Amino acid sequence: MTVIVVFNQKGGVGKTTVSANLAAAIAKNGVEPLVIDLDPQAHLTSLYGVKPKNHQSIYRFFQGASTLSDLIITRDDGINFVPSHLELGKVDAQLTRHKDHVWRLKLALTAEMLSGYGLPIIIDCTPTLGVLSFSAMFAADIILAPVAAEYLALNGAVQLAQTLKGLEKFQARKPRRFLINRYTPGQITSETVAGQLIKHFPGEVLKTRIREQEALSAAVGSGANIFDFAPTSGAAADFTFLLDELIESNLISLSLDLPFE
Repeated sequence: MTVIVVFNQKGGVGKTTVSANLAAAIAKNGVEPLVIDLDPQAHLTSLYGVKPKNHQSIYRFFQGASTLSDLIITRDDGINFVPSHLELGKVDAQLTRHKDHVWRLKLALTAEMLSGYGLPIIIDCTPTLGVLSFSAMFAADIILAPVAAEYLALNGAVQLAQTLKGLEKFQARKPRRFLINRYTPGQITSETVAGQLIKHFPGEVLKTRIREQEALSAAVGSGANIFDFAPTSGAAADFTFLLDELIESNLISLSLDLPFE
């Protein structure tokens, strides 16, 4: 499986941090992932220090004026990136006129030979339900849902499960995994949330926990991934374990094929 959509309709759960550092973990293994920022807030684009014009962003793709491949930025850290722009928010408002938008991304990933080769593709998704989030989930091979270790996050996880169930009317059920983020070992809230998630979603909660650590926040603040900012930190170890678990579970594979080169 290759297309990993990082999604949760509850905001503030750490989707962008997870997307950026999972991509960095993959690149650290000598494989160049493709990362797509599909959030009009463009937090990942900002984290990567990219300031594109709207015609240089994925908004151009949804306008039908560019291929995905033409928008890829090849970074020095081994990550290939398609940036976002605030204008991308207009896509959700165009649903009634352009219903084909929900399939555009899936079709393009196939037509441009970007998916199906084992090459990891990570999509950092908007938390709102609309054309953008649905197009990402239709394109997904696996949906990775970060869940903050807090009580309100449980409600968000249940709502997410309901949303994904609704999509089964249009396509087969996609594998999904919940990733507990901002976890504090031994803390009552963290342990309760983890236990409830495992109870509600047996077999779908990853064993890896991304612990609450200052190094992660500091890395984001400096515009760096955790492996460059604090390579010996517990946070770097957590993301290494995350990648290992996804690989060992046969949810993703690493390939040196770069079909867009």
